[in-house]
Amino acid sequence: MRFRHPVFAGLMLALLAGPALAQITVLDSAQDQPQGAAAPAEPAGEVVEAPATPPPPCGTQPMTIARMSWPSAELLAEIHTRILNAEFACDARIVPGDLAATASSMGSTGQPTVAPEMWVTRIADVWNGTIETQMVRSVAPSYAEATMEGWFVPAYMEGAFGGPPSAAALQSLLSTQTSESPVRFISCPADWACSVINRNLIAAYGLTNLVQLVEPANRFEMDALIAEAVSRRENFVLYYWQPNAVLAQLDFRALDMGAYDDEAMKCLARLECAAPKPSSFPAETVVTALAEWVFTEAPTVASYFQRATMPIAEMNTLLGQLNEPGATAEGMAERFVATRRDLWGTWLGATP
Repeated sequence: MRFRHPVFAGLMLALLAGPALAQITVLDSAQDQPQGAAAPAEPAGEVVEAPATPPPPCGTQPMTIARMSWPSAELLAEIHTRILNAEFACDARIVPGDLAATASSMGSTGQPTVAPEMWVTRIADVWNGTIETQMVRSVAPSYAEATMEGWFVPAYMEGAFGGPPSAAALQSLLSTQTSESPVRFISCPADWACSVINRNLIAAYGLTNLVQLVEPANRFEMDALIAEAVSRRENFVLYYWQPNAVLAQLDFRALDMGAYDDEAMKCLARLECAAPKPSSFPAETVVTALAEWVFTEAPTVASYFQRATMPIAEMNTLLGQLNEPGATAEGMAERFVATRRDLWGTWLGATP
């Protein structure tokens, strides 16, 4: 068949030659392709994943530490914040705290993350409700000792006991005093619950005629009386509590008050106790409270807090130093972390 029309014939030639011209164009465009070599393989479509980002060392939630309003709790908050940031690469920060409000917030939101000095017996109902939410744990005692109240004598009286100072030995010791008047027993203010217990304990230990009971009007008068007695090197007995700067600054020795007797204490706490019997003061439950999420997101930090128990004598010393002119909780925490790794290093356990 002959194509006589020149335009029509040219169009047919182009259509017939199309695939071959397209193939030549592809080959010509592969400038670096050796002759006869196979064409490059098409990508298989497989996606190569980037390496997984390691989880943050302190979890994905804010690491906040409650700083309560009293000095020992302020120091603990500042100390723990510095150790977490330096040793665990955390971004921990301080937030204001209050016993009941902090416990309630931790139980509902998991924040603050840490409350380093939670006196749970003071807020028993709130604390029990917080624990029931299963969002908070009590991880360790804040202090190595549990009995925070007791009787003390100045260090210069210690040798007169002929052994470990004890409340039971006071009757014999004070009976031999040659002073014309009984030694003073500096108790707490009369409107404090401890004043009732001290009155009954004095009777229980047979000291009624051997001591002169002094109940100061307030805490400031109490401290002034104690400081004056020490400055005169007076023999005296006092009631006090821990942690507290006074016990370290003025160098006192705790009296062994024997075992705690719950039934005896119930009577000792009454204004009218017919037959007072000796007993030590009850133990306080003072713990570090930790949000539950830390155990899953930052288990190394959780382990740290499970070991972070402070000797109460160490805290008393820190509180005494905090009373020095110009001292601050932040500065004392810096000094403690810089100089007492022998103590807080045991809280770290294995190197994080």
